[in-house]
Amino acid sequence: MSKRTLPPRRFIKPTFEFLIEKKRDGGEFSQEEIRYIIDSTLDGDLPEHQLSALLMAVYFQQMSAQETAELTEEMMLSGEVIDLSHIAKPKIDKYSTGGVGDKTSLVLVPLAMASGVVVPMMCGIEHDHIISTLTKLAAVPGFKQELSIEDFVKQLGKINGAIVKQDVELAPADAKFYAMRKSTGTIPSLPLITGSVLSKKLAEGSEGLVIDVKWGNGSFIKDLEQAKQLARSMTRVGRSMKRRCVALVTDMNQPLGDTVGTSLELKEAIALLKGEGTEDMQELVLKLGMEIVRLAGVAGSTLSAKQTVQRHLKDGTALQKLKDLVAAQGGDTSYIDDPDKFPVAKHIRKLPAPKRGYVHTINAAMIARGVHLLGAGLTGKSKKIDYAVGVSEVRKVGTQVKQGEPLMMIHYNDEAKLEQALEYFKSAYRLAPKRPTPPPLVVERVA
Repeated sequence: MSKRTLPPRRFIKPTFEFLIEKKRDGGEFSQEEIRYIIDSTLDGDLPEHQLSALLMAVYFQQMSAQETAELTEEMMLSGEVIDLSHIAKPKIDKYSTGGVGDKTSLVLVPLAMASGVVVPMMCGIEHDHIISTLTKLAAVPGFKQELSIEDFVKQLGKINGAIVKQDVELAPADAKFYAMRKSTGTIPSLPLITGSVLSKKLAEGSEGLVIDVKWGNGSFIKDLEQAKQLARSMTRVGRSMKRRCVALVTDMNQPLGDTVGTSLELKEAIALLKGEGTEDMQELVLKLGMEIVRLAGVAGSTLSAKQTVQRHLKDGTALQKLKDLVAAQGGDTSYIDDPDKFPVAKHIRKLPAPKRGYVHTINAAMIARGVHLLGAGLTGKSKKIDYAVGVSEVRKVGTQVKQGEPLMMIHYNDEAKLEQALEYFKSAYRLAPKRPTPPPLVVERVA
């Protein structure tokens, strides 16, 4: 582990007003200016109102590829950088911009571990309507979300993987930036997203990164072209920092898989680790898994990568690695052996189709908000997560339904919460008389 030490240099510090005006007028920051901004943010010398103005200027004027790379590096070096060089195996992480029903990390991390890849996954702040991987794993009794950096490194060396909460010592400048971005409406800024994600992922000690950039109504990126630009920005900056990097742009205009919740998604992930599951989840796990093993050098060809992924899903080795990870972090592995042990909701109710037709569109964010209202997320004054609630058997775009047939099954414990959530669930579906053409799951590969 290391921190940046600044060599003495001659640098005339500009005023913050000058830096704000420079970016406002479309100027490009030098590396020294970016370093000065980061250091001033960490030291508390940059007032909040000027930091917010600076971020807003970046939001509107963007940053060049060079600026973005330098911002990423300076944020990475603002705190601890984990050294995993003593571990001989390839170190590859996976990152997703966040999706409704996306339980791929629960499958891909143990799958990569079984393939001989070390996965140092630290999870940061998720977007409001997304249930994080750690929140899902918390449904396993005893599972510890936090590890010290020392224990994190030991676990990687011992079992090849870990899924833990982001350590506060990593990229602390980004934490301050993110808090201000959230309060100033600058979250969607592509260079700021790139810097935020890569600074933390590379500080973990990753040699490479597979990125799932989601676009659509269930993502904070609503525009496909913007998603493609983000994928290009992240892979370009990753390469400039001498890291292997590949991104897939994927559709998030409907939930992934057929469940949204915590325990329900964990059960679906366990089924996927047995080679089962829905067509879309199997496709995404296969494609992302192939990217991980190829990036790691474990598989050379496309065919070899595909065979590697399929073998570990079918022979039980990936499922065993999930058990190893859960056990290493204090969780009760009997829940992985017998998913029926997870809590079950008191009530299950169908959401009936209001008429005959085809599922034309689904608003994934509406479903996610409804699931949060049932108690699956920390919504409003609630400080406790209900691991039993959620939705299952979600009908996908292109599915034909008769009037009264279920569009989904709702798992709930509280009638009052159900009434609130129903409005979101009903609004999420649009039916039409003609069958639509479902959009492709993977839109583009950027490498």
